[in-house]
Amino acid sequence: MEISIRKKIFLAFAIFIGLSALIWLRSYYSQYVLNQKIQIIERKYDLLNTILEARRYEKNYFLSFDKENIVEALGYVRHAEDILREILTQYGKYTLAKNLDESIVELLAYKESLTNLLKLQEEGHLLAPPDTINLIRKQGRILTSELEKIVQKERQFTRNLIGKSKTIHLLALIPVFILSVSIALFLVFNVNHPLKTIENAITKIARGDFDNIPEIKTGDEFESLVSSLNNMIDELNRRSKQLVQAQKLASLGRLTSGVAHELNNPLNNISTSIQILIEELEEADLEYKKELLVGAEKEVERGKDIVRSLLEFARERTLTLKQVNFLDLVNSAIKHVKSEIPDNIHLKVEVPDNIQATVGLRIRSVIINLITNAVHAMKDGGEITIKAKNELDREGFSFQVIDTGEGIPQKIITKIFDPFFTTKDVGKGSGLGLSITYGIMEQHSGTISVSSEVGKGTTFTSFLPFHQPDQRNI
Repeated sequence: MEISIRKKIFLAFAIFIGLSALIWLRSYYSQYVLNQKIQIIERKYDLLNTILEARRYEKNYFLSFDKENIVEALGYVRHAEDILREILTQYGKYTLAKNLDESIVELLAYKESLTNLLKLQEEGHLLAPPDTINLIRKQGRILTSELEKIVQKERQFTRNLIGKSKTIHLLALIPVFILSVSIALFLVFNVNHPLKTIENAITKIARGDFDNIPEIKTGDEFESLVSSLNNMIDELNRRSKQLVQAQKLASLGRLTSGVAHELNNPLNNISTSIQILIEELEEADLEYKKELLVGAEKEVERGKDIVRSLLEFARERTLTLKQVNFLDLVNSAIKHVKSEIPDNIHLKVEVPDNIQATVGLRIRSVIINLITNAVHAMKDGGEITIKAKNELDREGFSFQVIDTGEGIPQKIITKIFDPFFTTKDVGKGSGLGLSITYGIMEQHSGTISVSSEVGKGTTFTSFLPFHQPDQRNI
């Protein structure tokens, strides 16, 4: 029968609490009995001391025959009688001496003898009969001896009870320890281990690893949870494959549409020029024919540029990664595009010279593309700022290319990294520059994002790690 984890934990803690309660009750009872024994010993010591005081006055009387000594002795005997009756009333079931009733009889007999002796004194008999003297001494001696034995017995029993209580407490710790270890092991293997397995599996899922979680045979909610997670993973795998296939088809459709659109315009222009040339072949206007041929050649170059961009977008090259100073890389990119930057655009570099990273040199192409994109966004001039900073907590660095151009409307900002998407006029761009940039950053384990405000400018923010594998396809 399967038992839920709640019931297992409840059962374990119920056993623990039950055992603890039994140990506590046993300990409480031992402490209660011990407390009663201590009070009995104290009262019996009081009783013994009171009898001893009575006997002291008794002996003083036999030395001086002073009647006051008998009166004092009788006072202590009466007090001893009260103490003895109190012990029998309050602590009778806890006392070891079961013959305390006999002790009362002996005490009463002793009191009666002292009372008779006092009467003799009051009647004028200064000397008591020898038999009376011997009887009183004998009764006092027997009473004292019995009480000393009782006190000694109670004291020994109390010592034994204290020792036994210590032993019981130590023995009680053994099952508590065993049960505590058992509960801890139960929590480790039946709660912590399954939770750790599920946690690791969820971490793998978050990383994109959709392998099934190993089955857990616990017969509780964890087993059901793992089964449900595996069903979810299977469904994710199935839907992921469908999504990848759909994305491939969508990308292929966009690529095909983009290629057809981009190549269709120059081909139409070439076709138009050739048709005009055929029709005007017999005409003697060579200058016009030359103009048509030059236009057709430009369209051919445009088509070649489109094909070259497609090849650049699609190809994979194996480059040796090398450690570079990022400021040097930025300066090299600026040098490459400096001739394309109009005089009304000011370029500002705020890059520290201590950023070292292992990257491919195609990162320079990223900087070139971002600068070129910023230049095209500022038809009326402005300022381009290149910033960079170390981010040691992320083990990498970030850099920004900021322009003060027209900005990008929010409705299209999510499309700017799509292949063939461009806002430039026909023939002014292929729409592949930012797509290539995005791919280079992704292949370098980096990221790139954009923020923009229409009329104020655009900021491209990129992040690259300091170190990467020795070689990779980038």
